[in-house]
Amino acid sequence: MSLAPRAVLVHRTTEYEELLARHGTHGQAEFFLASRGRSIREVAERHHRAHRTLADVAAGVPRQWRQARVERADLDRFLFGPEDVVVVVGQDGLVANAAKYLAGQPVIGIDTEPGRNPGVLVRHRGADAAKLLPAAVASGTPVDELTMVEAVSDDTQRLLALNEVYLGPPGHQTARYRIGPDTDTAAAEAQASSGVLVGTGTGATGWLRSLWQQSGSALPLPGPAQPGLIWFVREAWPSPATGTSQVEGVLTAADRLRVTVESDRLIVFGDGVESDAVELTWGQTVVIGMSDIALRLLS
Repeated sequence: MSLAPRAVLVHRTTEYEELLARHGTHGQAEFFLASRGRSIREVAERHHRAHRTLADVAAGVPRQWRQARVERADLDRFLFGPEDVVVVVGQDGLVANAAKYLAGQPVIGIDTEPGRNPGVLVRHRGADAAKLLPAAVASGTPVDELTMVEAVSDDTQRLLALNEVYLGPPGHQTARYRIGPDTDTAAAEAQASSGVLVGTGTGATGWLRSLWQQSGSALPLPGPAQPGLIWFVREAWPSPATGTSQVEGVLTAADRLRVTVESDRLIVFGDGVESDAVELTWGQTVVIGMSDIALRLLS
């Protein structure tokens, strides 16, 4: 007998809750915000709105289903199952936070603040959960398969990201490495830069796009549902020992970018979450390319 689906509600601590944890009471939090020209009323209203939306989603879970909740800070310790339907209740960025821990489970994005969030990934309202959850496990429901980027180091550390992965120094030092196609190590170029960014079409509206604009690149940015990746080197420095001829490119499903570290320590992290990084030391290599896993997001 197969298990009933499980609805996993992913949410994050609100700003109001963070203020209470830091200052102890509502009054102290109010005083702190007032000293900085802000009102606690707006912060509290957003908190209550997020919790009402979470309650609406929980109420919409079919009675025969199982249900679990996970806060963003606990995602790396939560075990998702193949029968899960993941409901992200929050902002677009929370979908990216959850995506790296999934393996093809359907995802429903619920917007807690329509009009405030872009709503690119959180496309639905809490009141719609009752019809969206059964649809997520029904055949024929429209789903967008969003490309994800994967970085794998030579010691088998693996990192997934929905928007982009960044390779570079943990501080403001210069990153030194050799970069080139995985199929031709002889073509690798020694570089010194402030890092390398490899991103997807979903990430092409953020950090990746800013690099694309700054560099005046003629490369086409992929769309969110298009396969393929685009990569840029940030501020490559030309010198007698380092070059700048390989500073951007496109990766198809079959392509991989290989980077060999020539610094004491570099890190790779995804979607802006530096606290969950792969650490690399001198001589290690990392291969970056499209993942076989896509984010299955309900349209």
